[in-house]
Amino acid sequence: MIRATYAFAFLSLLLSGAIFGFFYAWVCSTMWGLDAIDPRIAIEAMQGMNASVRNAVFAPAFFGTPFACLITAALAYSGGARGAALAFAIAGLVYLGGGLILTMAVNVPMNEALALVEVPEDIEAARDIWADYSPRWQVFNVIRTVFSGVTLVLSGVGLAVLARG
Repeated sequence: MIRATYAFAFLSLLLSGAIFGFFYAWVCSTMWGLDAIDPRIAIEAMQGMNASVRNAVFAPAFFGTPFACLITAALAYSGGARGAALAFAIAGLVYLGGGLILTMAVNVPMNEALALVEVPEDIEAARDIWADYSPRWQVFNVIRTVFSGVTLVLSGVGLAVLARG
């Protein structure tokens, strides 16, 4: 049971770090770069990135993080590590609400709507489309990044508490 608890604790830390890093990269580079280029190219690039993100490499971090954290919490709790269990349980719930559900409720529908857009030849029309999409998308990306960062910190705290015994 102790091995499984530690294995899931490290998996929780790894997955929460991966998803935090993914969202963080969008905050501090990807979207700023897209905002700085021709909006016709930005729209097409975002459409391509959104289409490609649905893959087997991304899925474990995006979908698996809350479940890994919650399984870790259950294992820690059953092993008597109540403090670690609490940290992992909160981590799982924080990401579930502020990462996974938020993304599915806001960012994904925005991405799906953008996917249906035919990139206009007129730069002003493209600028209007991008200006309607990018700022709102970025607000919600920052929110899910913060929640994912909290998840990562809580996973680290849970692992530290678990290691102290």
